[in-house]
Amino acid sequence: MRPASELMTPDRLAAIQPSRVSASRALMNQAVRERWKIECTRFEIDDRARGTALYIVDTGNYRFSFPVYSFEPSPEGRTGRIIGRAWDMMGALIEGEITSEDLETTRRELPKLYEGRATPGTLTWCRSNRSARFFDFALDALASGRQPDVAPLGKTCYLMRNTGLDGNGTFGTRTFLTLEADHPLRWSLSAQMLSAYMMRVFAEDLLNHLARLRSPQAVSMAPELARYLGVGNGSALGLMLFVNNHPRLIDRWIFIREEALAHAKMLVPQPDGNEVNDLIALLRKAIRFRREDRVVYEAFTKSDIVADNLEIALREAEELRSRYARREAVTALPFAELCETLQGRIHDEALETLHSLLIELVPEVADRLVQTLIVDEEPTLRPEMTVRRLRDIVRNDYAWAFNLDLVSERSQRYVWYKSQTAEEPRRGPREEVGDVVNLGLDLPRLIVRLDADLSTADPAMSVARFLLANPSHRAIVTRVQALAGLPYHSVHSDIMSEDFVPAHITRLLNVGIHGIDKARDFLNRNLRGVLFHGAPTAHDLANGDGDTQWFYPAEPAI
Repeated sequence: MRPASELMTPDRLAAIQPSRVSASRALMNQAVRERWKIECTRFEIDDRARGTALYIVDTGNYRFSFPVYSFEPSPEGRTGRIIGRAWDMMGALIEGEITSEDLETTRRELPKLYEGRATPGTLTWCRSNRSARFFDFALDALASGRQPDVAPLGKTCYLMRNTGLDGNGTFGTRTFLTLEADHPLRWSLSAQMLSAYMMRVFAEDLLNHLARLRSPQAVSMAPELARYLGVGNGSALGLMLFVNNHPRLIDRWIFIREEALAHAKMLVPQPDGNEVNDLIALLRKAIRFRREDRVVYEAFTKSDIVADNLEIALREAEELRSRYARREAVTALPFAELCETLQGRIHDEALETLHSLLIELVPEVADRLVQTLIVDEEPTLRPEMTVRRLRDIVRNDYAWAFNLDLVSERSQRYVWYKSQTAEEPRRGPREEVGDVVNLGLDLPRLIVRLDADLSTADPAMSVARFLLANPSHRAIVTRVQALAGLPYHSVHSDIMSEDFVPAHITRLLNVGIHGIDKARDFLNRNLRGVLFHGAPTAHDLANGDGDTQWFYPAEPAI
């Protein structure tokens, strides 16, 4: 497994690509394996998209309700940000079959957001908006009796975009640590991902329904196009605060990805090199996906460059296959050697794509590790620890912090604050923002200040007595103790510095952890991309037609 010093820099974290352990892919693969069934039991929506729909998700041992409250699109109060007060769709993921009373209570409470309260058994609240231009483009085509042209849709690859997924206690939703041991959504982010998938299901059903209401000659969207289109997702600076506030989750996810990758690198192919053939097929699929990508990227690496670099990896893999075909001697761990020989020769995004594809060669290992993503994030202070031991942890686990420039004007230029107008996290120059509460975790400076005071204290003193004399260190001491020994919990960077690029960390969450494809950046802050791009439809799941290697879809020819 790679050391934190190599992996935890912002630019390296930003290069991590979706894999089998990313939340959306893991959720979808679980649904495929277990043949989940999704049934629409109510669809009372008029030709202006106003009304109610209800879906039941049957996982085999659990049933969930997903009520949808649909609205006519309106520009008034509509925004993808948290201050929005109008959405095209609102929904909730609720355990069991929802009662008529809870259906109406949820209808009433959902629009209130932070002033509202979820009904018992609610796991998430969610909301989304149509991609108006592309939704209407597809609707016009289907209503006229033909399939829409794929090329325009390929610029976003979704009809509806998530604007909010909330759970784990928010609005009175059920806390995930209270879920039963056999609960199918017990691992972190799985309930949110199922809610996002249901947005996609509803978007397709709504599109087909409105087309039929508009014209008797309407056709339904082709299955291959329905699979190709996912659900959009937009994220901004708030994810930096999520990373600060959920260090154990970040550590656990990166750890299981590294563990799965280590298993893949240790894999010894069969004498006929069959696993090498599987990797070659996956590389070709990834290259085609990148070549067909129509998204325009501003700061992130363009897809054609990643494809060019993946061609280098493909040639190396084909040479390895040739050695197997000629029955020549190969190294004991050919996949580990492949990665090592490509390190520094190909772009980091291409190398991380290769890593994700290698994980597909050990699916049972990866799927098992996902089920361990059940994380108790409550930090606990250990007052009996000695100052000597605490300082050893600080100097060992945070050695990177002592190598940063923390005193220059450039390094202290920015502050993180909450916008009064948008109610969202912002990052701005100190001289422009004025006197605000800094919401960002100034981790390296907290560490350096703590170490300075520890250095003057009696090494045999207890942490309890140290904190009595230095109460301002209580929060950082608790964090250091709670995360001791975990390798991947914190980004090795100064987030106050002018050199720090917030989009790098947003991309880690969106792309690596959530599994978003085609993430494009705006102003080095905001990202938009697509979830479930190529995923099986609800019909595929019910019929057992789903494929766990659904990712990197080819553009459908219709």
